[in-house]
Amino acid sequence: MPPAGAPIIVTALFGAEDTAWLTGLRRAHFPPERNHLDAHLTLFHHIAPSLAPELKQRLVAETRGIPAPKARIGGTMSLGRGTAFRIESPELEAIRARLADAFRGLLMPQDQAGWRPHVTIQNKVEPAAAKALKAELEAGFSPRPLAIAGLAAWWYRGGPWEALSRHMFA
Repeated sequence: MPPAGAPIIVTALFGAEDTAWLTGLRRAHFPPERNHLDAHLTLFHHIAPSLAPELKQRLVAETRGIPAPKARIGGTMSLGRGTAFRIESPELEAIRARLADAFRGLLMPQDQAGWRPHVTIQNKVEPAAAKALKAELEAGFSPRPLAIAGLAAWWYRGGPWEALSRHMFA
């Protein structure tokens, strides 16, 4: 069990092929000393640990017996000192909106603000390196489907995340 006060992160889980491809890009371009995670799509950065039981119930309700939301990689995004793929999924945005509404008033400012769904491929690099990778990824880019397999909750303790729960779509 994580220490009291460990916040919870909520992510979407990708299908196996997309996980392998995106994580491979991340390993190739993310500074290795900072890369402790596979590629991921964060829905919430900080849910209070006291909300874990309710969060799990809501994630079950959003996934059990429900088809996976359709999603696609729509383009690249500059993060200033990094590069990401922009994710387009009205269905996943609706799930996130319902969860945000359920936890209204309990979310940190970052999670209350508008959501820009993305998968970070590179971060914490010099702006010129980020700009170069963005140009490289854009060369010949065309939107592609992205398999969303489920939702997950993770304890955050400063390094690699510790799994709290996984909830797979039908």
